[in-house]
Amino acid sequence: MTPAIPTIRPFPELDYYDSRSVLLPVAVSPIEAWNLLMAQPQPVLRLAFRIRDAISARFGANRVGGFTDNPRKDLTAGDRLDFFTVEAARPDALVLTARDSHLDVMTTITTAGRKLTVTASVVTHNSFGRAYMLVVGPAHKLIVAVMLRKLRLALKPDPA
Repeated sequence: MTPAIPTIRPFPELDYYDSRSVLLPVAVSPIEAWNLLMAQPQPVLRLAFRIRDAISARFGANRVGGFTDNPRKDLTAGDRLDFFTVEAARPDALVLTARDSHLDVMTTITTAGRKLTVTASVVTHNSFGRAYMLVVGPAHKLIVAVMLRKLRLALKPDPA
C-alpha cells in the first residue's frame, strides 16, 4: 500500500492542489529527479520568477529568485533547496515547503519504481494570495507538465 502524498493541510482545507505523474524509462530518486529537472531551467520560468518577484515584493511577499542548477545529493529536514525548506528527504519522497504571509506551499516529489509524481498544495491567507494563485495555478500546471515531459525524454535510453 502506497502512503498518501503529503499536502500542506488536509485536502478539504486546500485552496490549490495539483498532482501530475509520469512513467519514466528508468527509476530515479526524488533528489535525482529534482537535479535533472533543475539542470536546465526553462527560460520562460526564469522570466516568470523575475516578474513574480517584482510584483510580489510590493505586497510584502518573500523574493524567491527562482531555481539554481546546483545539483544536490544529501538533503535532510531543515535544509534549504533554493527558496524551499526541506521538510523530508527520503528515498521515495522529497517534501518541500515555502511559507509567507500570503500563502503556504508544499511541493512533493514522490517515486514508486519508475513512476514519478509532482504534487503541489497551497493554502492562501489573504486576497493577494488568492489573486496570486489565480495566475500561478494554471501556469504551474502547464510548467510541471512540460518539465515532466522533458524529463521523460531526457531519460529515454539511446537506441543502440
